[in-house]
Amino acid sequence: MKKIENSFAVTGFIGKDAKIRQFTSASVARFSLAVGRTEIVGKETQKVSAFMAVEVWRKNESASFELLKKGQMLTVHGYFKPEEWSDDKGKHNRIVMVATEFFATPEKEEAPAEQKSTSKKAKK
Repeated sequence: MKKIENSFAVTGFIGKDAKIRQFTSASVARFSLAVGRTEIVGKETQKVSAFMAVEVWRKNESASFELLKKGQMLTVHGYFKPEEWSDDKGKHNRIVMVATEFFATPEKEEAPAEQKSTSKKAKK
């Protein structure tokens, strides 16, 4: 049987300041990450985005969640964790992205329009 790797790498913007809970030996930060892409529909360009649930666990002596503030562009690496629960409305499930590593994403300068069209032509 082939081993399936459960991992992701994504870049986005933090939607709200992280909610941090501290326990005896570890802390968890939970936040939403806005991820998006550009779609071309007919002649129109549209930005499509979604908010993803992310959680980060750290041992208390090494916990540093300073970057986890609203609007921060972040690159996150980690794995997917399924969660299931039941309540009076029935059974529910969701997928949470558990970050094993995160860092501020360096912003790239956009290339001038002439360079973009030239580079596209070179790729064809």
